[in-house]
Order: sequence, then C-alpha cells, then structure tokens
Amino acid sequence: MRRRLVPAALLLPFALLLTACGGSSSASTGTDTDGTGSVTLNVGDQKGGSEAILRAAGELKNLKYKIKWSTFTSGPPLLEAVNAKAVDIGGVGNTPPVFAAGAGSKISVVAAWHGTSEGDAILVPDGSKLTKPQELKGKSIAVAQGSSAHYQLVASLKAAGLSLSDVKVKYLQPADALAAFTSGKVDAWAVWDPYTSQVLQAKQGRVLTTGQGVTNGLTFQVAAPSALGNKEKAAAIKDYLARLDRATEWVHSHQEEWAKVWAKDTGLPYETALASVKRTNSTRVTVAVDKGVVASEQEIADTFTELKLIPKKVDFADFVDTRYNGDLPPSSTPARTSGGS
Repeated sequence: MRRRLVPAALLLPFALLLTACGGSSSASTGTDTDGTGSVTLNVGDQKGGSEAILRAAGELKNLKYKIKWSTFTSGPPLLEAVNAKAVDIGGVGNTPPVFAAGAGSKISVVAAWHGTSEGDAILVPDGSKLTKPQELKGKSIAVAQGSSAHYQLVASLKAAGLSLSDVKVKYLQPADALAAFTSGKVDAWAVWDPYTSQVLQAKQGRVLTTGQGVTNGLTFQVAAPSALGNKEKAAAIKDYLARLDRATEWVHSHQEEWAKVWAKDTGLPYETALASVKRTNSTRVTVAVDKGVVASEQEIADTFTELKLIPKKVDFADFVDTRYNGDLPPSSTPARTSGGS
C-alpha cells in the first residue's frame, strides 16, 4: 500500500504537535503495509528514509513478508521503539545507537552505510552576522538530543576550539527546532538532510559549517535482538538489507528520477529533494559493520561519556551483530563523490 503523506508545509507542524505530546507519540504508526505473507517486519523510518528509497527503486515489489512502516521524527525515539520491541529494525544516524547503548537498550547494529557529512550542518538564519563556528560562543543552538546532529555539533565546536559549555544548547526535535529557528528564538540549528536542504532551498538560512571531516559519515540499520533471534524475522531482515543495498546503488545512478518520486511521496519540493539527494543520499556506500565502525562509534560514545551526557562507559562492540556483513567492503571505503552520477 502506498503511503499518502501530508505536504511538507504541513508535515513539520504536525510533527511538532506529535512531539509536544511526548514519548512514543514521536512516531506515526498507521496501517501502511507492503508485501504479503505470514511474517511481518515492523520497520522504523524517518522522513525521506528507507521506505522512500526502496519504493523509488522498485525494491518493495515481490515481498514474501509484510513490512509495516512507522515514521519517527529522529533516531532516538526510533531506537526507543526498537528497545521496546515495537519496531524490529530501523534506520538511524551515527549517534542514536551510542545513546541507546548508554541507556542499556537492547539493540544491535546490523548494517552500515558510509557517505559524506555535508548534509549534517549547523545552520544560521540568512540575516545572521555569524560567519564562522568560533563566533558561536555564547549563542543558542537548537539540536535534537542524542541525534547524529548532536555529535556533529560537539565535533564542530571542538574543531573551532569551543565546547558545549561555551554555547546555549536547546534540545529540540526537528519540528520544534524549525519553528524556533525561523522565529529567531535560537541563533543556530544543528540538523541533517533533508531538513538542511529544506532550509537552504526555502532561503530561510545558510550553512555555517558542516560535519564533513569531523564526523564519520555513517548511518545504520539497527535491529531488536528479539527479532534477530526469530528465524523467520532474521531471514526477512537479511532480505530487507539486501534490498536497501540495491536501492542505495539505484539512487546513485538515478538521482533525478528518485528525487521526483521522493518529492511526490513526502511533499518536499522537487528542488529540495534533489539537493538532498546530491548532497547526502547519493554519496552512500554499503559497508561492513567491522572493527572500524566499532572504533569510530566508540569514540563518539567516549565523547558523550566524558561530557556526562551518557551515564556510564559504553563498550560499543557489545551492540553490533556482524551476521549480515557477507562480502561487503570495509567501513573505510570512501563515500561516493557528492552529486556524482
């Protein structure tokens, strides 16, 4: 069944309403289902994420199991659902698994992609006088706590000789952050694509700095151990990940075609969708969940432990499952050239 989503102009305020209600209401869990069969894979997704890519690439055809989609505003609430076994698998950025691991959540990273970090940006309003990251000292910055943007903010500040204590952090989910950003209630916003492209295309802001060179550019699929322990669901997850791998390849060679489908599915303007595709999605390469992934994520975990934002030391190796690595290339494999074809 094809999802019918509200236009982007309405989507973010609607997400704001959901998020304001708190807790699990950060997800839209309708009856949207693809495929047939006795096995149902509950998949967590984010705006313009896995479902959009799979559908555009034609990879949701001939499913011998069902996929029930749930859409979340960001990675942290998605992983809360994985921990609660409400979701079997879902896509997130590089930081949510670290916070989930720090909270003792039952999660397993089962797949990884390496791309550029150009879509992970610290944005400032067009009229802002800020011209470099060093000038963020004393300024207010919106960011979703525990999101990939959270670490990108920490890393970018560190590169500029600053720390979180030098700025006023406002922990807000994307919809709340957008409202605060456009109304001038915060000086900057640390966020990811497609929100970055949405702000830039709407001429509501500009990039102060990006995560390129300061973050690892990894994104993940994270599964519930209970699902991995179920033979039928584990087989469905293997098939699902193979489809995502093929869809990632398809996106790189069909950027304009996918942007058109994605724009129609999400309500994003075509120009915004295409900008996000070129900046972020088309650069991703499927890689193995290997020692390089663990080491890079361990660095993120240690950073947040030192900041006392994670209550205890995390051994990230305990939160990965390498069964689906197969013959995938190492995580050190370079991202594709941004905007390449």
